[in-house]
Formats: sequence, structure tokens, C-alpha cells
Amino acid sequence: MRPLLAMSNAIDALNEKIGYVCNLLVLFACLVSAANAMIRYAFSYSSNGWLELQWYMFAILVMFGSSYTFKRNEHVRVEIFYLTLSERGQLWLDLIGTLFFLIPSCLLLAYLSWPFFMQAYDVGEMSGNAGGLVRWPIKFVIPAGFVMLALQGVSEVIKRIAALQGYVTIDAKYERPTQ
Repeated sequence: MRPLLAMSNAIDALNEKIGYVCNLLVLFACLVSAANAMIRYAFSYSSNGWLELQWYMFAILVMFGSSYTFKRNEHVRVEIFYLTLSERGQLWLDLIGTLFFLIPSCLLLAYLSWPFFMQAYDVGEMSGNAGGLVRWPIKFVIPAGFVMLALQGVSEVIKRIAALQGYVTIDAKYERPTQ
């Protein structure tokens, strides 16, 4: 179980770093948005590139922020039923939901979105807007984000199995296993 917990910790650490970058992207997106609006109204100058950069930052934030949010147990959950379960029941529900729904869904969506990215990459897709950005890098974010969410799902499965076997307890606030 120790090698699996080490792998879980590595995935958690990676998603923690990604979460830090996503937190910075919120600030950068606000700054770019404010600067773009100020320049547009003060100097009557507008750039599609800056507007698209905002969209790209938001897309990165959503796609990669989901794995960070899942890691920190801050995701949306219907807790009416969940809270009535015992701690062991909650672990089982998390385990089953992640193993049979989250991970397969994420892997399917990553698989289905890969050709979407590859087509854009193969043709060197650019924005149709004047001054727009290259499109294929942001299209890579879609399968990559789903893969990262699936990896965090694997980490959560490992932690739940370890908790059910008594190796660790789960810190409810941040989902960190404690020994």
C-alpha cells in the first residue's frame, strides 16, 4: 500500500502546483480584462488577441482547476444522502462513484477530445479574428484537463481504499491522508 500512497501523494502534489497556477490565472485574467477594457475606452484601441487570452486563461482555469478542486474536496456534491451515511459508507460511496463514474467519464472525454486537438494541431489552426491567437494549444487543454481529473480520481481511490483498510484516515477538510 505504501507505493500506492506515494503515487497518490505525487498526484496530489502535482495538482496542488496546478492549483497554484490556476489561482494566479484568476488574478492575471482579471488584470488582462481590466487593462483591455481600460485601453479600449481610454484610447479607442482593442485587440482580439488580449480578449482571446482572457478566454484561454479561463479555459485553463476551468479544465485544470477541476482536478485541484476535487483534490481539496471542494467539488459540488449532493450531500443530503451523503451526510446520512457513516464515515465508512461515505468512503464506499466516494470509492464507487470515483471508480465507476468519474474516472471512466474523464478518460472517455479525454479520448473523444483528442482528435479535436489533433485536427487543430495538424492544420496549425489559428483564430479567425484579426490579431487572434493560435488555437491548437488551448484545444490541448481539453484532453489534458480530463486526464488530470482522472489522475486525481485515481489518487482519491487509493486514499479511500487505504482508509477502508485502516492504513490512513482522511482529513475531511483537505482530503489529505494522515497516518
